Amino acid sequence: MKPEKQRALDGIEALKELLWSMSDTLWDHPETGYHERFAAQLYCEKLEELGFQVERRLAGIETAFSGTYGSGGPVIGFLGEFDALPGLSQQAGCARQSPVTQGGPGHGCGHNLLGVGALAAALGVKQYLKENNLPGTVKFFGCPAEEGGSGKGFMARDGVFDGLDAAFCWHPGEVNSVATESTMANYQICYHFHGVASHAAMTPELGRSALDALELMNTGVQYLREHVPTDTRIHYAITNAGGSAPGTVQAYAEGLYLLRARQLPQVKDLFHRVNNIAKGAALMTDTTVDIEFIKACSNSVINTELNQLMQRNLEQVPPPCFDQADLELAQQFRATLDKTSTYFDALAAEADSPEARERFQADAHSVIHAAPLPLARERQGFVSSDVGDVSWNCPVAQINGATLPAGIAMHSWQMVALGKSPLAKKGMLYAAKVMAASAIDALEDQSILQRAQDELRRRTGGQKYDSPIPPDVKPHIS
Repeated sequence: MKPEKQRALDGIEALKELLWSMSDTLWDHPETGYHERFAAQLYCEKLEELGFQVERRLAGIETAFSGTYGSGGPVIGFLGEFDALPGLSQQAGCARQSPVTQGGPGHGCGHNLLGVGALAAALGVKQYLKENNLPGTVKFFGCPAEEGGSGKGFMARDGVFDGLDAAFCWHPGEVNSVATESTMANYQICYHFHGVASHAAMTPELGRSALDALELMNTGVQYLREHVPTDTRIHYAITNAGGSAPGTVQAYAEGLYLLRARQLPQVKDLFHRVNNIAKGAALMTDTTVDIEFIKACSNSVINTELNQLMQRNLEQVPPPCFDQADLELAQQFRATLDKTSTYFDALAAEADSPEARERFQADAHSVIHAAPLPLARERQGFVSSDVGDVSWNCPVAQINGATLPAGIAMHSWQMVALGKSPLAKKGMLYAAKVMAASAIDALEDQSILQRAQDELRRRTGGQKYDSPIPPDVKPHIS
């Protein structure tokens, strides 16, 4: 590793206490999507203290912001998230389910780590540019409401990511690997049914049940499932059943739908078909339905050039050294699991060479999967992420960072409980160094960026980004 690059990574390590403390502070103040006021203020203050020029209220969103250092090109972005999940409050370090606040939010997706890790990478690149007096710009993006709010989708629609030459990101998890799964496009829609209330026994003929309409819609969607592509996903929740009095005909009911498919045109077609079912259910019950578009995100565009760059650095940067205390903590939390089928197992099943299989087998029984995994072949995933919208604007690569014991699931109380552990924060710093190292390589050899941009054009067929979110739709702040 070149001395200039190594010094930048050493600079990240030198800021360890600041970064760990910041991650812990965010864990202590979990906030759900578009309500991350404490987090946004903390980030903006730190960015300014660290020499970044801060821009607030990006895309008109109170908790969206950026920090910029440097000038000229190339322009490299790092994507930070910091929202928590509702209902996942949990005591730190406690290996049994024990909320801090019953029903309160918690960092069940590790975004207290995610955002700080991305900031740490930006700091490493800043030091590299400054120390070597080089042209170039590094931008940290504070992206709210990844969990169900598609904050990056609204930001991308309004041009926030225009002008980036590349962007890097990561996600906490149980392995150190480059993400080669393409995420799915999705729409989130709320169906509001309006009926007429009446006494269900004395004058049922005067009532028009909104709940009947919603239930008929849900039944119709079940029949639709047979006639859509097998990799389509349709999820729903009844978010308002019209009250708790069975003696009253429900005058209002609503359901929230999440529609997923590989490509945006497929989601758009699915949206049309589900809308027709909703309208039919309203017609059958003599009610009306209002269709509210909540948010959407694009499918991701994989970039092999940047993925290979990240893989090289994943293998070059020394992985974290987990000590006996880390291993004992990992064993303690693994004991809380009913089963240990893991994301690692899914990746191992995809190994496509004898060398890769050997490396997976060597790590198969680890309590913590610290060793970087081989670059997996590209495949279709079934989750969605608003990182997809950024990937249509510029080449994007993402890594997974081992911040959890093997087998611990994301969006679980166990993940929340481990969010302040040294184990998790060591994984965070490793991910930060890999991202920073990759960005530095791209700055040193700008042909990497050119090839990545050429690949993006090939994969999209030269199609410009067209936001799936209608221009009149605003972020849904509940």
